[in-house]
Amino acid sequence: MQHAAGSPVPPPHQPGHGPAAGWSGAAPHPGPHHPGPHVGAHPGPAPANPPAGPPPAFAGAQTGPAAPHPPGHPPAPHHTVPHHASVPPTPDTTGHVQLPPGGPVPMPSVPPATGTADPTSTTLAVLLIGPAGAGKTSVAKYWAAHRRVPTAHISLDDVREWVRSGFADPQSGWNDHSEAQYRLARRTCGFAARNFLANNISCILDDAVFPDRPVVGLGGWKRHVGPGLLPVVLLPGLEIVLERNAERSGNRRLTDEEVARIHGRMAGWYGSGLPIIDNSQLDVPTTARVLDDVLARSITSPPQW
Repeated sequence: MQHAAGSPVPPPHQPGHGPAAGWSGAAPHPGPHHPGPHVGAHPGPAPANPPAGPPPAFAGAQTGPAAPHPPGHPPAPHHTVPHHASVPPTPDTTGHVQLPPGGPVPMPSVPPATGTADPTSTTLAVLLIGPAGAGKTSVAKYWAAHRRVPTAHISLDDVREWVRSGFADPQSGWNDHSEAQYRLARRTCGFAARNFLANNISCILDDAVFPDRPVVGLGGWKRHVGPGLLPVVLLPGLEIVLERNAERSGNRRLTDEEVARIHGRMAGWYGSGLPIIDNSQLDVPTTARVLDDVLARSITSPPQW
């Protein structure tokens, strides 16, 4: 079973921490060079005997008076090029689908007839929070794949790793470049979520959001997606997180010390008012069902965050 990728620890919020540095854009690429006529060149001699007959002309163009036709032959009919007006595409033509623009996601409404929400058939935007090894990606993928309505899974780590050349790996040191790439990935995921929701496609995002960095983490997601984003914390025990992290490879596998540090900081979500799921003893399908129950309560009584 695959488990969600987590994020290495950024430093706790420090007063006066300014925005991360950006990068300058690439220089414009010059277009192809078309040399003109050589200045001072002398034209070649004109032909002594030009060819007989009228010169060729473009269809429908008149370059001078019409040449007389030979006696005994009727003049050739004059053809004009018809002008074709642009025809609008028919409604069933592909390639002309109008997509509504994405805007801030509002809070989903509760049907007045029942007074209770059904999260399995409601268009939602969910933020699944948790430490590295919590199972965020596995639960998010399963939840998105078993919905009654179209649903997309947006993984912050996947979007962050779109950067190939110049990727700022936080495990090599947290700096302005890694901070900027995290913020850029979050903003990109937020744009995607808003566009999906505007076109009636639910989405679930997963990220290791730290409670001691509210402006960068939770506040940033709220700005990027909208007030209707429903955050849920997935927080199993430390021993479970360590076991799952040991099964990873590559730059997504963290040291035990780093995992323990992340897990300790995530404990700050207790008492925050956000719903928390302890999936230490739950498999992925069961955790997804618990997530639906939590979302039903969040829609009826939204958490204050």
